[in-house]
Amino acid sequence: MTDTGSADPAIMGQIYGTAHTSGRFGAEQNMRLFDEIPYLENDTVILKQITDKDAGDMKKMVVNDAVYKYLPTFLFERQYDDIHKAIAGLYGELFGNKESLILGIFPKDTGRLCGLAEFYGYKEILHKTCIGYRLDKPQWGKGLATETVSLMVDYLYGKVGIEIITASTMIENKASARVLEKNGFIKTAAAVPEGWGYEQPTVADKWFR
Repeated sequence: MTDTGSADPAIMGQIYGTAHTSGRFGAEQNMRLFDEIPYLENDTVILKQITDKDAGDMKKMVVNDAVYKYLPTFLFERQYDDIHKAIAGLYGELFGNKESLILGIFPKDTGRLCGLAEFYGYKEILHKTCIGYRLDKPQWGKGLATETVSLMVDYLYGKVGIEIITASTMIENKASARVLEKNGFIKTAAAVPEGWGYEQPTVADKWFR
């Protein structure tokens, strides 16, 4: 699917007692995905928790059908008419149940929310997760998606002990395929029928890193 209020303090503060070692880096990992809502940044972009002050920018993106042309129909943020309830839900049930961790994408030159970066399909025992993202249309073609995925990959491999990262793209979505390739993803299956919420199965390519 490249591509989908505050969190409970008990969830935010949960710490696992055993360290995990990542096979990718051989570094001791004391955290796992969903132990925190991370703040990630590089020279271009910041990925961080979305708050109510971002509601206007998020609403503008969510109602833009062009943004979701190549994405599943059931993405969380599009299930609510009230964008404030959607934001609260991101860090409530969705995060608490380890269904999905969604961060806002904020370019450093504007500081405004312009997209969403998502970790989902987490399999703790396999050290595996899926990633996806969506950007508001005015931000397409600026390299933000490539920078966003780079931050996500670095976080997963470097801090929370993930060893397998997967993604899916509609076969028509060549731009997202290029973003994944730039970040070292390899296509592992082509033209696979998947259930993305449309009347007919969605034909998608599968990616691995």
